[in-house]
Amino acid sequence: MIYNNLIALLVVVLLLSTSSVPDAPLVPLPGVAILFLGKGLFFYWAVRRLFRPGRIRQVSGYLRAEQQGTILAVACFALDIYLLDGKYYLAVVPWITELPVLADPGGLVIFFAYLVLLWIVARQSYMRVTDATVSRLGFVATNVKTNLAILLPWVTLSLTADLLQRIRLPWLQQALASPWGEGAIFFAFFLVLVIIFPAVMVRLWGCTPMPAGPARQRIEGLCASQGLRYREIMSWPLFGGQMLTAGVLGVAARFRYLLVTPALLESMTAQEMEAVVAHEIGHVKRFHLQLYLFLLLGFGLMAQLSAYPVTMALLNATMSYRIMLFLNVSPGKFMALFSAVPLLILMLLYFRFFFGFFMRNFERQADLYSCRTMRDISPMVRVLEKIAWLSGHSRDLPSWHHFSIGQRIDFLRKCRYRPWVGRRHDLKVYISLVLYGLLLGAGGLLLWRLPDELLQGAPREKFAMAILEEKVRAEPQNYLWRQLLGDLHAQGKREAEAVGRYEQALALAPENSAVLNNFAWLLVTSKDQAVRNPPRGLALARQAVASQEQGYVLDTLATALWVNGLTEQAVAAEMRAMALDPAGRDYYRRQMARFLAAPRPEAAGTHPGRPAGPP
Repeated sequence: MIYNNLIALLVVVLLLSTSSVPDAPLVPLPGVAILFLGKGLFFYWAVRRLFRPGRIRQVSGYLRAEQQGTILAVACFALDIYLLDGKYYLAVVPWITELPVLADPGGLVIFFAYLVLLWIVARQSYMRVTDATVSRLGFVATNVKTNLAILLPWVTLSLTADLLQRIRLPWLQQALASPWGEGAIFFAFFLVLVIIFPAVMVRLWGCTPMPAGPARQRIEGLCASQGLRYREIMSWPLFGGQMLTAGVLGVAARFRYLLVTPALLESMTAQEMEAVVAHEIGHVKRFHLQLYLFLLLGFGLMAQLSAYPVTMALLNATMSYRIMLFLNVSPGKFMALFSAVPLLILMLLYFRFFFGFFMRNFERQADLYSCRTMRDISPMVRVLEKIAWLSGHSRDLPSWHHFSIGQRIDFLRKCRYRPWVGRRHDLKVYISLVLYGLLLGAGGLLLWRLPDELLQGAPREKFAMAILEEKVRAEPQNYLWRQLLGDLHAQGKREAEAVGRYEQALALAPENSAVLNNFAWLLVTSKDQAVRNPPRGLALARQAVASQEQGYVLDTLATALWVNGLTEQAVAAEMRAMALDPAGRDYYRRQMARFLAAPRPEAAGTHPGRPAGPP
């Protein structure tokens, strides 16, 4: 069950991590309330259909229905975040307003509300296929604690990241601002968390030390013979202890725990129990726990690498901006949503196939270790057959994280008669890990060598224009957005479009110095004869100076005077600019020299190309 929800929970983490709090909601609060209630009623109806009496007859059917219900919960949660602007409404909750770092954990509460509803409906089906008796509260609480253990590391890291940003220690802020400082700090914290977190998990799950007795003595003896160090052997009360499973937690011996459910202990013979424990020891001896962490970190690197081409494609594609206009969404929200979709696909493919490939083969390695330790495949084969029979699992149904029980047994039987099959399997795993390491190293080198300016220039300009266009739609009477659009068009040499935007800004703010100045500069310096209009540019420049006499505004006036053949007045204007703005003295002197060297504009060559604003 933990494995079944792993990918779904990772999707939820991705949805929360890639979304942001919008400036304004897409749907007003009354509409959100109606849609949220309607969606909740639909979800309740759908899960009741999934778990209706007579539909679930085996454990495999129950697990399939639970998985379908979880996928539906993820879909509903995605609608809450992206369509109903869940983060916007979470941000106005009083305790989240005071501490915004709680917004993402608050989002998890919404998702778990769907799951709780799912588990309440699913309990009767669970008891029917497992012949177990569990209270509604106990069933829901066990599921919540089991799934929460997967999310707690992310919640802890997220809260720590936000809190570190708020700590005003100069050395810490300097380290976080450095290129590798933030990554190094959080990698170190991640390692510490990985080491100590098993101690938190066993308490969260309500595990208790296995009582003294023959079973514990045999487990302790086997661990000693294999050189396995651990903190404690724990009784794991998963679903009242009725699940047939075992596990091992912890990469460090001081925080390593062996977990065994009471049902497994009761249903296995002493030799079979040793085979199960040897399987778990195999995970430790083959360093599978450390390799899982390596694979998780590898996904982070791949996600970072994929973000660059996805972001560039979205920023450069004209279709992106047409979709923004059609959907009437802000550029920020569009980027968050459409950059999350490829990342979501990458994550699903990575964990379903790539991560799943290693999980299945690590389990096969642990089976081999158990058989080599027991010097016989029979105990492990009997364990697998019993689990299939007692739990109701289909013997021939594989999962993304385990080969089917039938496949596992067939493989062990092959190894009995052909030992080289097991050695070949180990070699396959090691070669796969080496290739993965090389791929990861190449990806890390590529990420390190990527230029910082990759997303600058045209992609950044297009995104800025999209933001300004959205601002124009939101505030049609605000001249500033139209002026800034004119500035962007002018800088991009789209001068006809710039004229249109400046005209609009001028109509809204006819006496604004910045609009007058920038429009005047374009009219007197443009090489496009359809745009160039020196007389009007001079008139606008004079209005700009009359509105606000500053050095850069006087420089625009001087350029306009010079272009109109009034060189002496142009020099006088530059002298006045130099008096008002001594810091730009060198620039103004170069301008005067240019005017005097070419008193007729036609002989001046190209204009200096100064951007409108202070030099």
